[in-house]
Amino acid sequence: MRIDEQPRTRWPDPSAFRNRRPDFRLGGRRHRIDPAGAAQGRIAVRHTVRTGTAEYTLILNAPEWLGHRGVGEALRDSVAELRAIDLTYGPNRPDSLVSRLRRGEISPDSYPPLADLVDRCAAMRAATDGWFDAWAVPGGFDPGGLLGGWAVERAAERLRAAGVHDYAVLTGADLVVRGHAPHGGPWRVAVHHPTAPERAPLVLEMTAGAVGTSGVTGRQGHVVDPHTGEPADHLVAATVVGPDLTVADAYATALYAAGATGLAWFRGSSDYRALFAHRR
Repeated sequence: MRIDEQPRTRWPDPSAFRNRRPDFRLGGRRHRIDPAGAAQGRIAVRHTVRTGTAEYTLILNAPEWLGHRGVGEALRDSVAELRAIDLTYGPNRPDSLVSRLRRGEISPDSYPPLADLVDRCAAMRAATDGWFDAWAVPGGFDPGGLLGGWAVERAAERLRAAGVHDYAVLTGADLVVRGHAPHGGPWRVAVHHPTAPERAPLVLEMTAGAVGTSGVTGRQGHVVDPHTGEPADHLVAATVVGPDLTVADAYATALYAAGATGLAWFRGSSDYRALFAHRR
């Protein structure tokens, strides 16, 4: 049985990357997917699904021994997890577990996944000095700042459990990858500057890791400053790379709210790195 490898991200020389087609282009207002065909002995599948709140694209580079039926079952299981999270945990759904928790009808310990979600929010509140605070959102507890990343990581767990260890899952400008792309090499990711498309992109080669973003859609007022309750306006966009998309997503949300103050979180031995923190 293959053990999921430790997260790895490499920043190659852009000149060496110039003649290689990226699998993903992230940043700005347009995100492009351009994976190559499958290598021999592999089954490549690309599938896009829309839930009530987001659109997800899954790219699987599965071993041939799994068979098309096995790959299809892995894909269906992963997509079912994304749909279930949207229905069960969406803060805008009055009958979701998050809404019921807000109203005091249940406790976090009522359901193990809900307890994990709440624990993740509490951990990120501590890691960001309170700049990510799911309890400071108008209306009560709202894990939306990391819910998308959490959903993707749980869907990815389903893929690994089914025997698919080479995959990418993309939602908006958020991305998680493991293993190798269909062309046989590391996943190639070009991250473009959010407001200066003429600049050369920052290029990454990833065999495991995630890219979390906040603000690249141009939508303002979607992140609240937890200390004032007002919409954050320090940055135009924030992008964070690291091992886990749940954490990278929360860091990007917090960095968007905190501005340059948040760059201190990524110094020293942190596994996460801020790629962009562009001032307004």
